[in-house]
Amino acid sequence: MDDQLEISETNKEKNQIIVNRKYKFNLWYITNNTKLFKCTEYKTVKKCKSYIILNNNNKVIKYENKHTHPGKEYDASVSIIYIKKQLPPDISKFNEIPDKSEYYINERDENFMIFKNSNIIIFQSPFQTELFIKYNENLFADGTFYIAPKFGYQVFITRVYAPEINSFYTTSLSILNNKEQATYELLFEELKKNASKYNNNIIVTPKILHCDFEKGISNAAIKIFPNITIKYCVWHYKRSLEVQKNKLCYNEVENNHKIYLFYNAITIFLL
Repeated sequence: MDDQLEISETNKEKNQIIVNRKYKFNLWYITNNTKLFKCTEYKTVKKCKSYIILNNNNKVIKYENKHTHPGKEYDASVSIIYIKKQLPPDISKFNEIPDKSEYYINERDENFMIFKNSNIIIFQSPFQTELFIKYNENLFADGTFYIAPKFGYQVFITRVYAPEINSFYTTSLSILNNKEQATYELLFEELKKNASKYNNNIIVTPKILHCDFEKGISNAAIKIFPNITIKYCVWHYKRSLEVQKNKLCYNEVENNHKIYLFYNAITIFLL
């Protein structure tokens, strides 16, 4: 296998990866120990048959490199997981994360690590805090497991939307040791406190939270921001439905016309 093979996650889709920054793959199905991704061109006229199989640690088990189309140069800016030639990490356990580090200081000589305990570490620069204060009407939040370090359970990202330039900005990045509601509550509380510090002690309250259907996230947001409105992401729900269908009853749905029509009716109803 190519020593330079690398896997990265797209910014837009939780169940999509990029291989070597050239080929996009969508999650097709999950087993107990593996995840199979198919090239996004498999349904186009190119009918690409390439696929990649990862284990639970996102290590490559098999890469069927049979692309029938040229690769594109994708920007995978979240993080890159190097499959081979990976240096051993300095930290192997969550409690080994230092309270102070040169890596917490940005080029403006600002400390952007705002909170840390045994379950969470939160990163938010002063500039990101200002963005959160200015564009707090809509807050977008999501967790991902693909880029989580070995010592953490997930990476949790919050973003805001700036309508003047039609762009999203990341306003915080946190490493969580679990997915408990109490941890999400602490995260939102610390973001709230940090924003207040930069806003003349005036509390900043997002009006709308956009998130997936994980109740721990929405319940935590409602507790910390009582007047917030929750808008769940239908895409996540539809994608989860598709993954479960492929995992549990793919043949039954595809081979039974009535069931197939019923499944499609459900997905269309969600639009």
